[in-house]
Amino acid sequence: MADSGTSPTSDNFELLPRQERVETLRNALETLQIADEIAKQGYLITSSELADLMDVNASAVTSRGELWHWRNWSVSRVRREGNQILWQIERID
Repeated sequence: MADSGTSPTSDNFELLPRQERVETLRNALETLQIADEIAKQGYLITSSELADLMDVNASAVTSRGELWHWRNWSVSRVRREGNQILWQIERID
């Protein structure tokens, strides 16, 4: 699902056993459902939480700027609280 190298890439996904491919898809679906719920409820999340959701390093989140897109969501930097940057995600249809 992501840029971190921990998830299968499209190049080697087909080489995995079927059960592992299905489990990878289940994990992706769970991630997408979590993102949808965060967006629907209007929750603000930290860079670390967003990085976990996206399966990337936190620095990869903070280096993207104020407004960018990830999958089906628009991601915007909302504010800073102490040493935390808070982000909001909104569903793009």
